Amino acid sequence: MKIWVDADACPTVIKDILYRAAERKQLELILVANQMLRVPPSKWIKTKQVESGFDVADDFIAQSCEAGDIVITADIPLAADVIKKGGQALSPRGELFTTANIGSRLNMRDFMDTMRSSGEHTGGPPPLHQRDRMAFANELDKLLARVR
Repeated sequence: MKIWVDADACPTVIKDILYRAAERKQLELILVANQMLRVPPSKWIKTKQVESGFDVADDFIAQSCEAGDIVITADIPLAADVIKKGGQALSPRGELFTTANIGSRLNMRDFMDTMRSSGEHTGGPPPLHQRDRMAFANELDKLLARVR
């Protein structure tokens, strides 16, 4: 089992939680981004720099992850691909994407994309709060407890 991170947009505080979890559980953590990343020295933590471009990191993760892996992403289509492969997808805010909720999440994403395309200003995501960090850490602990 591996933990994959869609690292371009992943907040630093979430990465820090993941670094500690990888060390504690001795699990391979792979951060994928289209830029160079600094990570703590560890045999458990790796980076993969992909070319710049739309969804290049997402596509790499979707192709590379396997059933049982955990993927950290806020990208709904990537989460859907991970679930189809039998993996677990968790957002940096602690939302676990499942077969039960991914369809509605995809529909909402598509609706918001249509709104933005028509010129509607929908705003970005709210700032990450302490409760989001705690929700992420708690959900990650639950996932890691199930696999070990």
